[in-house]
Amino acid sequence: MLALALSLIALAGVAGSAPPPVTDATPTRLVPQAIRLDDGRRFTLQLPEGYTISPAAQGLKRVRFFARSPDGRVFVTDMHDLSDNRRGAVHILDGWDAQANRFTRISQYLNGLRNPNSIAFHVDTQGRQWLYLALTDRLVRYRYRDGDTAPRSEAEVLATFPDYGLSYKYGGWHLTRSIAFAGNGKLYVSVGSSCNACIEKESVRASILEMNPDGSGQRVFARGMRNAVGLAVVDDRLLATNQGADHLGRDRPDEALYRVEDGADYGWPYCYPSGRRVLADPKFPRRRGCAGVPRPFATFPAHASALGLAYFAEAPADSDSDVNSAPPGSEIDAPRHQRLAGSYLVALHGSTNRRIGHGYRLVRVGGDGRPLGDFILGFQQASGVVGRPCGILAFGSDAFLLSDDHRGVVYYVRPTLPQATPPPSTSPPSTRPTPSSTGHTATP
Repeated sequence: MLALALSLIALAGVAGSAPPPVTDATPTRLVPQAIRLDDGRRFTLQLPEGYTISPAAQGLKRVRFFARSPDGRVFVTDMHDLSDNRRGAVHILDGWDAQANRFTRISQYLNGLRNPNSIAFHVDTQGRQWLYLALTDRLVRYRYRDGDTAPRSEAEVLATFPDYGLSYKYGGWHLTRSIAFAGNGKLYVSVGSSCNACIEKESVRASILEMNPDGSGQRVFARGMRNAVGLAVVDDRLLATNQGADHLGRDRPDEALYRVEDGADYGWPYCYPSGRRVLADPKFPRRRGCAGVPRPFATFPAHASALGLAYFAEAPADSDSDVNSAPPGSEIDAPRHQRLAGSYLVALHGSTNRRIGHGYRLVRVGGDGRPLGDFILGFQQASGVVGRPCGILAFGSDAFLLSDDHRGVVYYVRPTLPQATPPPSTSPPSTRPTPSSTGHTATP
């Protein structure tokens, strides 16, 4: 049910990559796990046997996407609620308690933000560190130094975006903007449509933009993506999840994961994916039809709302370090636990119309695009919705953080398999980005 790998041969200057590692495709047996939140709520989720889940941070609002800072700390965005508002924030999750498996400090790095969705760190060619933040109407960046608890500079506006449209209740507006850096040093920004299905007046709508890290050289890299909320770069390849239109029925169109190609038109509003086919929307006929519209690399149930994605790298056999950025004090021995190695997780946020009931889960896909089934189930129950998965951040070998923007919870998911010897150090491995790296990508 998930898929990833990309063809950013489209990205100028990007070298080819080695074949993905062999993925463990063993069928997964899910077992129940009890969840207890600080607000008194109790429910059960289902995870693969050999894994456990627990709240690592609570008391947040509409918590969305993560980034790891150059000095190894976890930053996360918070949009406050579903409305168009200026009460959003960026939080630092700090003080990792390896015994309790939770963060002991949550501090506010920024507040008063208009719908902050996506965050990334970047080190420029002069060695300066920057925090990038995508807001509804603009892309901004701040100077960053190790240990910062507040910005060291005023926001530098790099780009502005249209911010009008229909309310989210009517399938439009799309307040979120998402960002990712690629290995060629370019920055990619997704801008959703202003409507459910319409002919847009501005070319930046329903597109992915490419620009330099200072905002110059902006151009439309790919178009026809109604709302590409999840962007990730893996092995210098750009990937995007995309949300389909709402007017085609309960089971169409598929939600999709794409290999994003330079100059490609992914069809919206004229065409949509259904299975392995690309079909024409009868409401929006066009002369050339759907010829040349790329097929998705992976598809998900209609209206499941595919959001965040993460790749889990394979640790070198002779390495004691964890390429997936283990938390400080983690007792997971990276080289021994490799079940997720070479595969991807995608968060299916869940259909806005809860009667449809699609999504509300995490799914897994192999490095070759094979669907590997569900990984976490149970965010929608008979009694109602208990969570909506959104962002994923690799946080140790076979372990990750997962944001729930419905309850304002960050979960820590990890293997419980026995290991021989804990790592000798309680300090996290170096996670300092190179001049072409980013925080909010799935790049290991």
